[in-house]
Amino acid sequence: MSSATPTSGISLGRRLSLAGVLRLRRPSEIWFKPALSSVAAVAPPNLILLALGRLDLAMYTMAGSLCALYAHNRPYAARARTLAGVVLGMLGGVTVALVTASLTHNAVVLVTVGALLAAVQKALCDATRLGPPGNVVLTFISSAALFVPQTLGQVPGHLALGAAAGAWAWIVGMAPALVRPHGPERRATAQALHAAAAYADTRGGDDGHDPARAAGYAAVQAAWQTLLSLPATGRGAATRRALEHLVVRAEVALAAPADSDPERLRTWARALRGTGRIPRTGDAPGAVEELLGMEAELAARPASLRQRLGPLTPIALRTALGCALAGYASLALGIGRPYWALVTAAALYQANLTLTWSRAVQRVVGNVAGVLVFAAIAPLAHLGQALLVLFCLALNFGAEALITRNYWLGSVCVTPMALLITEFTGYRAPGELITERVVDTLVGALVGFLAAVVVTDRRAGSRVGQAVTAADRAREHAARLLAGPDPAPGALEAARRGLAAALTDLRTTVDAAAGEWWGRALPQERVVLAEQSGHRTLAATVRHQAARADRETGTRVEDVRP
Repeated sequence: MSSATPTSGISLGRRLSLAGVLRLRRPSEIWFKPALSSVAAVAPPNLILLALGRLDLAMYTMAGSLCALYAHNRPYAARARTLAGVVLGMLGGVTVALVTASLTHNAVVLVTVGALLAAVQKALCDATRLGPPGNVVLTFISSAALFVPQTLGQVPGHLALGAAAGAWAWIVGMAPALVRPHGPERRATAQALHAAAAYADTRGGDDGHDPARAAGYAAVQAAWQTLLSLPATGRGAATRRALEHLVVRAEVALAAPADSDPERLRTWARALRGTGRIPRTGDAPGAVEELLGMEAELAARPASLRQRLGPLTPIALRTALGCALAGYASLALGIGRPYWALVTAAALYQANLTLTWSRAVQRVVGNVAGVLVFAAIAPLAHLGQALLVLFCLALNFGAEALITRNYWLGSVCVTPMALLITEFTGYRAPGELITERVVDTLVGALVGFLAAVVVTDRRAGSRVGQAVTAADRAREHAARLLAGPDPAPGALEAARRGLAAALTDLRTTVDAAAGEWWGRALPQERVVLAEQSGHRTLAATVRHQAARADRETGTRVEDVRP
């Protein structure tokens, strides 16, 4: 059965449960990479400024240095472009902030500009699927820059510091390519194989069937996105082709779990660790068609940025409204740093209200625990600026190392680090900083969440209908190919992959819509039917390809294992 969840009849209180919100997950497989990259990018600029006695300029270098947190899951060719884009985006936001700060000291205007910047940053990060840490770091830096005293004459020099640190962050982010030039794509492929093996373990019928299948298809789609970002020709083409065959094996296992060998999938995944030879899948069904099907997918025109931004309008409006109101509320309470409330609100907004509520709880818990950590280490950090820098580096590492376990755990390190950074320009009484941060956290979380309740995503239901229609069309196309004579080389493979992508998009769209609080019922029966019939058609395409390979090679269908 489908895992689709009805939305009608479920109260807002039940949607906003606390169950599991603070539960710790397994750490990311590469948790140490962003943690080490962050330290390597932040340490040299800060230590140079420390030696020069100009730690007051650290905020501008931090703007560039923190770009090293991005794109760790992308192949290096794509990472180079992404990191360059992040640095330019960071500098663009900082430019707007610094120019605004130099032209006005009106706090209401500054908060308004910060809220608009946060909305733009949120929409662009989501539309480009930038990935963690998303818009939060960009918004933190640009919002803080709004409230730093500035003159127009100082702006170019401060931007130059950010650009220099950003260039260093780009070098840090690209440096691992010297050791493992194909690490990201090998890792993405291994994750797809592991996820497919977990689903194959259920044989398509255990209690963990639906979650495992959804996770498997999500991992496979992520692997395809990674491989599609690689050049099809050149030095890495052979590696890419070998990895494509492995991802197809993961797809086949998802379509026909009962005919798959989970241990073999895991063996292939383990072989992708390090820099050893990529395992070969042998003469699997449809081996020639796989690459032709891949070429068909490469020829498909991706959606334009404008098309991707359209569905994000409600989240952008939530971000703008929530950040602005949080900042205004902080000003009304007399808080000296209203951007803390603004950034708290900006950090909340997720794909739907349920996930936004979970993030709000995690943010509050993490920040409150974080100020307690700050209270404990502040006396030591105040013994000298060198200790201040070292504590910030240690907390920077801890934040990136822990945040994949749960957002709140990473916030326990982020909060004291942010408080210590504010002291680069001079020490302040810890009690004052703690009070302001706790108040701003509570204000930002409350006001930001209320904005999410007010600005509803009324189009989510219609997007579910569109996703169902797209899945039905993809299934019908694959079924027509199956019903006719032998399809053209690559046609069935391309149709199968298109159907798999449509079903993945349908599940993602349904889950996002199910997390909204308004009670409009989703087309539940259509969703269930589309998922059930779609997955049956996927299995039929695999059996067809296996039978074709049997005729061509003389092997028994029962012996074909993905």
